[in-house]
Amino acid sequence: MLKNLGLGAGILSISSFSGVIASELSTSQTSSEHSSLSGKIKHSVCRWCYQDIPLDRFAKACAKMGIVAIDLLKPSEWETVEKEGLVCSMATDDFASITEGFNDPSNHQKLQEQYKGLIKKASEHKIKNVICFSGNRNGMDEETGIKNCVSGLSPLLDYAEKHQVNLVMELLNSKVDHPDYMCDHTAWGVKLAESLNKSNFKLLYDIYHMQIMEGDVIRTIRENHQFINHYHTGGVPGRHEINDSQELNYPAIIQAIYDTGFNGYVAQEFIPTYEDKLAALKEGIEICDI
Repeated sequence: MLKNLGLGAGILSISSFSGVIASELSTSQTSSEHSSLSGKIKHSVCRWCYQDIPLDRFAKACAKMGIVAIDLLKPSEWETVEKEGLVCSMATDDFASITEGFNDPSNHQKLQEQYKGLIKKASEHKIKNVICFSGNRNGMDEETGIKNCVSGLSPLLDYAEKHQVNLVMELLNSKVDHPDYMCDHTAWGVKLAESLNKSNFKLLYDIYHMQIMEGDVIRTIRENHQFINHYHTGGVPGRHEINDSQELNYPAIIQAIYDTGFNGYVAQEFIPTYEDKLAALKEGIEICDI
């Protein structure tokens, strides 16, 4: 009986030891999946490209591969990603319209009220960036568009400043995806930023969109980086994976971004074509990790 007790204790001991080793290996394998990331780039990803994956599962997968944030989340989604140790890197809500923006004075009162609510909620969750849009031209000239945006955004930026929140206007192409959108060139966005002269108004430089509209991506980034606080990726043409199947050299672009001293987020915003969408995302992260 004593022999059997001793043997049993030995088995328990070995079993217990094996459990510790297995646990350590599991932890090691999980951390090693993103331990190879350099830490130079704060990786994010746009939620809308992966809508068919439940957000809690998507957030877990993102955290596992070293992504630290998720873009374009609504207030109802913030807590889900926060539970996985991630943050919302760019807040939005249903009212944020690409076509009906700040270049139209008839939108100002409603947008100001709606954005104040979103800014307050973002501040409470320590979210720093809230997206906004110029709106479509609808026959409006460039100068009038800038004046109207200044009028609509200025009081809102004062409110956002008190809450330590940035308003970030996205540069979008009007050639393929968003016909008639006004903020479709870097120069227009920069002129608006200079006219507002507020440190908490910045641009979201979408690499995919600006390659379509103007090209010359690296030089544009170098010359205007002080007006940019966020980047989106996407393959051109098609807005799919950012590998060798498209025309942009993403490692060179990301290196140029890093060299400007940028410390914000680079968010993947391509529509995956792979059957395994998370594998496509992981590939994109690795391509952008310099």
